[in-house]
Amino acid sequence: MPYQKRSGPAGERPGAGRRTSGRSSARNPREGRGNPRGARTGAPGRRTDRTPGTIPSYLVTRLAEALQIVLRLDGPADVLLSVYFKRNHELGSRDRGFVAEAVYSTLRHLGTLRWRMAPAAPERSPRLAALVSLAQIYGRNALAASDVGPDAEALDAILAKPAANADPAARAELPEWLYELLRDQYPDHDRFFEEIAKGAPLDVRVNLMKGNRADVLGEIEREGEKAAPTPWSPDGIRFAGKPGITRWPLYRDGVIDVQDEGSQLIARLLAPKRREMVCDFCAGAGGKTLALGALMRSTGSLYAFDVNAKRLQGMVPRLRRSGLANVHPIAIRDEHDKRIGRLAGKFDRVLVDAPCSGTGTLRRNPDLRWRITERELERINTLQASIIRSASRLVKNGGRLVYATCSVLRQENQAIIESFLAEHPEFRLLSAYEVLEAQGARIPEEAKKRFSPWFVMLPQVTGTDGFFGAVLERSGTPSRSGKKEAPEKAEPEG
Repeated sequence: MPYQKRSGPAGERPGAGRRTSGRSSARNPREGRGNPRGARTGAPGRRTDRTPGTIPSYLVTRLAEALQIVLRLDGPADVLLSVYFKRNHELGSRDRGFVAEAVYSTLRHLGTLRWRMAPAAPERSPRLAALVSLAQIYGRNALAASDVGPDAEALDAILAKPAANADPAARAELPEWLYELLRDQYPDHDRFFEEIAKGAPLDVRVNLMKGNRADVLGEIEREGEKAAPTPWSPDGIRFAGKPGITRWPLYRDGVIDVQDEGSQLIARLLAPKRREMVCDFCAGAGGKTLALGALMRSTGSLYAFDVNAKRLQGMVPRLRRSGLANVHPIAIRDEHDKRIGRLAGKFDRVLVDAPCSGTGTLRRNPDLRWRITERELERINTLQASIIRSASRLVKNGGRLVYATCSVLRQENQAIIESFLAEHPEFRLLSAYEVLEAQGARIPEEAKKRFSPWFVMLPQVTGTDGFFGAVLERSGTPSRSGKKEAPEKAEPEG
């Protein structure tokens, strides 16, 4: 198809590692209309003797420059792109959107791109990689002959290679070791591989302190945007596109916050009540913390722990918008911090949103699949086991512990919980879907039959990011003899 100027969103701005769902790719829908900004201001590489409908030369050059940085895979793609755009501040919002969209498309299809380009490599031939990616997105005719130049023969040969002939891992757009893990774990792995080659939708959570979903949907309709209630979460809204909500009064006033539907439901697994003591043990930038605070109606005490003080600081503007007054962010040294020991047995609810591989967010973070290694996964597994053991000490008798990840790998999910329960008989596993249904969440029968008692969301099943959750209840304290003591008498709810 011919190249068409696009005023839509750039593509995701995923976060580093597991923290993805609280960040938005959205831009102001009024920005970026008309010709690319660089074309109006005489951007580098601009040509005037071009075939109508072809991609401007300076955008081809900019994409090649961005790929040269991002394909090193030495950091999160969104961070590397942000650095590139800051160094090239003359690029308008629409140009940045074009480059970002093409970069993420390249990362989603890097397996087949490497196979097609061999013996050349995308990271060593970024301009050729840029030409291939643009041809795949917009069609070969979208590239001007002057931009293709001496690469024409190589480009046509690459495009002529059918991806169906690539090895299975390359077709799945995954490294070999990760492909084998997922293939062996999921009978419907082919559908999973298809889904992670696509982009993710934009979900928001309605802040129950400031609004309700029906009214917010009406406001969105008045903005001229298409959106619908999320199928599972009673608080969620899913946009048909990716409008620039960060400039909307709804967002600035804290009525909505960007959060994937699965992440919203993780918070509901705790089912926190008013005036309880609740802990978000790995709070990060605070997406689930804010959801918990709203469910608590800003009463009680909500502690937000994290080892990264800078990341916690990023929660501050979101807290201001939310209107919550019960959140206490605390930076800890590690999961063994002495302050944790002093709070042992004090909390009604504890959420362990554990650091993980982030394999459930590959639609938003396509670079993760290429940056995660087997050794790193082993390190994360060890950390996960240590964190849940430490966090479990905070839970009072009769209290609830929720372990969650945005991973789709069994060794980070079910295996961690099974090992923990074998060591801690004072905890018992509850049905996650029963907990959610009691709060108005609509759970398909297929999911309950396939995954219960675990909470599992998968792109190919639920249309969301991949999430895992396990709901544990502390029903006693191990005695010195190794037998479980009876739980304390629960206090009446206030």
